[in-house]
Amino acid sequence: MDSRVKEANADSIESLDGRRQRSARSRAAIIEANFELIQEGMLAPTAQQIAERAGVGIRSFFRHFEDMESLASASDDHIRSTYEALWAGGDRSGSLDDRIQRAIERHSDAYEQVAHLILSTRSQLWRSEVLRGNYARNQHKLALDLDHWMPEITQLPSAQRKAVYATASFDMWHRLRSVQAMDSESAVSVVVTLIKTLLNHS
Repeated sequence: MDSRVKEANADSIESLDGRRQRSARSRAAIIEANFELIQEGMLAPTAQQIAERAGVGIRSFFRHFEDMESLASASDDHIRSTYEALWAGGDRSGSLDDRIQRAIERHSDAYEQVAHLILSTRSQLWRSEVLRGNYARNQHKLALDLDHWMPEITQLPSAQRKAVYATASFDMWHRLRSVQAMDSESAVSVVVTLIKTLLNHS
């Protein structure tokens, strides 16, 4: 092969690689911009707002994501392992009271870190099939996590079991922390007391 042809092929490959890398960076910047805006309290940022924060044009946004649903799906894929890790682990041995305390402390710490993300998801459930699916999946996993901390839950009647899940939920935590203006330690104490009552009076 002629050396000039080889050079031209090499230049073409290098140019293609460069475009791919720029495209990947733009896509990642859009996903990151979406999370940044949500964490700042903008619970339902628009495509234009996300594009501006990412430093890309609106056309570039829609080249990477055909609609907000595809962005929601990609964003969940990007962050899922990170937020699921917030609930993982912990010493799950010991007495029931000890396990309740540690479980609720761990869940509350996780809620503190992802509160805006959960509020954003809930605010858009009415219009997003992707977010509804993600939300349902996460609610199921949180219930399973509580079952792992406290297998005693699985022995409760259905209504009582659901009451435990509701008491340990983000909804309860958010009400105590934001609506009733309790500090984190006090909110944990309330939830722990209620769950102990539900489990010890089964």
